[in-house]
Amino acid sequence: MKKMFLSVAVTLFAASLAPAALAAGAQQNKMKECNASAGEKKGDERKAYMKECLSAKPAKTTQQDKMKSCNKEAGEKTLKGDDRKKFMSECLKAN
Repeated sequence: MKKMFLSVAVTLFAASLAPAALAAGAQQNKMKECNASAGEKKGDERKAYMKECLSAKPAKTTQQDKMKSCNKEAGEKTLKGDDRKKFMSECLKAN
């Protein structure tokens, strides 16, 4: 019983760390991109640019946008019935 409890505790602890690690990696990537795009800016100009760049949120694709895009693509392929359902399911998961 103790082994099972310990196993569950370790699993939950590891799962709680995963989102933080992903967020840290995303922040590092954003830092790299902003730093590269800052170019030759120096001093206060660079500081202001980095602050603005790092605080900018990426545009999120809404579910409605995904549906429109997948519907358009399915229409171009003239899919119907089960083929269309399968395509839409895969398309919505991929985006």
